[in-house]
Amino acid sequence: MIHEIMVVMIVFMVVVMPIWLFLHYGARFRQSKVLTADSERTLSELSDTADRLQTRIDNLERLLDAAAPEWRTRP
Repeated sequence: MIHEIMVVMIVFMVVVMPIWLFLHYGARFRQSKVLTADSERTLSELSDTADRLQTRIDNLERLLDAAAPEWRTRP
């Protein structure tokens, strides 16, 4: 009786469980790769914000270059 239970458990752990885990986490991985509409909107907003910040930094650097040309070499 105990041997049969052990055989069933071993077969389950060696055959069924790896297939089950592979299918389960494979589906989750595929699901997480897809961006939702909300995620796409947030990503677009973040990209726009980053572009505006880069423009501000470029303008500030240009102003500093005109007002204090050695500002980049100061420690």
